[in-house]
Amino acid sequence: MKTLLFPTYFPSISNFVALVQSENIVFEMEDNFQKQTNRNRTYIYSPNGIQLLNIPVKHSKEAHQKTKEIKIENDFNWQKQHFKSLEAAYRTSPFFEFFEDEILPIFEKKHQFLMDLNFETMEFVTKCLRMKFDYETSVEYFHEQNPNHILDFRHLVEGKKDKSQFESYTQVFDDKHGFLNNLSILDLLFNEGKFALDYLKNQKL
Repeated sequence: MKTLLFPTYFPSISNFVALVQSENIVFEMEDNFQKQTNRNRTYIYSPNGIQLLNIPVKHSKEAHQKTKEIKIENDFNWQKQHFKSLEAAYRTSPFFEFFEDEILPIFEKKHQFLMDLNFETMEFVTKCLRMKFDYETSVEYFHEQNPNHILDFRHLVEGKKDKSQFESYTQVFDDKHGFLNNLSILDLLFNEGKFALDYLKNQKL
């Protein structure tokens, strides 16, 4: 059975539950870019609660632009801002320092295309989880899917529409704001480290 997903920026935990539990991954590459989705954003647990990290993108004059053609706006240093936010959120977590040297180069690059950055963030996470990252990419847009042939989890890109609920784990600021569900995979990784993979295998979508 194949699973259909969008490549997103440091994906949500729900995306990684789908990814880890799938036999074959297909990433949708032929979609039109939509604003206010996880294609170019992710959510972390900051000292003040939930925080959005958004990647600025260059907007085309065309009505419809494919996500794979979207370029990142690098005129101001959003990379530095994102990394500082991660430090403030996770510096005291059990595993931030363990992964810090590996994640830092992602924020030191100036990626041209959003899709390249998204794949690099997923490759980083799968490497940290010590799991294989084999996948196919679509060559045409997948419309309605036969659920007997493919599991369509593309809706997980719509952060607000993703109603997945997962078991709680210890978070840095949970004494202040309680457990925050389904954040970026980085929240799970920095808090659970090598135990994150087992957690993902045991969750249900």
